[in-house]
Order: sequence, then structure tokens, then C-alpha cells
Amino acid sequence: MADLNELLKMIPLEQLGAKLGVDAETARATASAALPSLLAGLNSNASSPEGEEALNSAIAQHDATFLDGGVDIDAVDTEDGQKIVQHALGGNQDALAASLTSAAPGGIDLGGLVKKALPILAPLVMSYLAKQASNSSGGLGSILGGLLGSAGGNTAQGAGGIDLGGILGGLFGGAQQGSSTANPQGAGGLDLGGILGGLFGKK
Repeated sequence: MADLNELLKMIPLEQLGAKLGVDAETARATASAALPSLLAGLNSNASSPEGEEALNSAIAQHDATFLDGGVDIDAVDTEDGQKIVQHALGGNQDALAASLTSAAPGGIDLGGLVKKALPILAPLVMSYLAKQASNSSGGLGSILGGLLGSAGGNTAQGAGGIDLGGILGGLFGGAQQGSSTANPQGAGGLDLGGILGGLFGKK
């Protein structure tokens, strides 16, 4: 089953942090906000048959084995990543960044970090989706739903917790359907509130 926590564990956080100019812990918090945001945008695009067909075609162009054996951030095609982000989030990028920064305590520009991280992470997401698609008979909607469901863990709770589900729901409408934040113990659920709470609690 597709699991966002599994994808997060594949990302070399020290290397990502170096690209963003932050430490690994801040990079982890950034990736934890960026991945569900990108997936929500992709899920929104795939809500129509034409959109799903286009996304399936785009996923098929990415190497399903790219994540195998460890990821080298320097090998990521960020120009491709920027195209993916533009397609997935479009004009919502600035609103997403502003919402994340305003919701994050501690004076950290979380939205700015997410915007910098998204073109790096987007090709990794597409390769992960390509691998999941090759191993799944449930279709793209099922894969994205599972990933977004696993992102719904406890995002609105705890010190420094950010209601990412509420932010994304406001931007994409039904994009978060089926990924209720009321399920903090979902399979492999990503505890974004706990991650960010732990980070900002030290500031």
C-alpha cells in the first residue's frame, strides 16, 4: 500500500537541507508539508478522466526505479520538477506558501521553504507514483487516496501543529476527500503536527 511515510524516509534530509540552507530537522518538516501539498494538487488534477489520463501519461515518463538504492538530490531534474509543480499547483503556489508560513509558529518561513523544496521533491514523487502504479491494480485514484490518507495523521493537534488538511481543502476543494484529519492513527500516518510541533517547540 502506498504510504507517504515510506516516501519521506527515502529522502536524504541532510542533502535536502543543504540545498535549502537549513538543518535536517527543518528539511524533514518542510518535506512533510510539501509532499501532501503536491499530492493534493495532483489528486485535484486527476479528478476528471482527462486529467487522470494526462497524469498517468506524465507518471509513465518517470523512472520507477529512481528511488531504489538511495536518492541523490543532485541527480534530480529540478526543471522537470518545476513543470510538475506548475501543473499540480498552478496559481495556488503563493496562497499555499502564505498559508503555511502564517500557520507556522517560530518565525520560520515554512511556505518559502516548501516552494524551494517542491521542484526537488516533485520528480521523486512522480517516480514513487510510477513504482506504485506498476505494483498496483487499484488505479491512480486509489494510490493518491492512500497517500493522502496516510498524510492525515493528527495534523491539527499538538504544539505547533498545522491543519494542513484544512489549508489544502481550502485550496483544492475535494482534493482531500477521504483523508480525514480525524484519523491520527492511519496506516503509516504522517504526524505532521508532531513533526512541526517538535521543531517549533525548540525555537
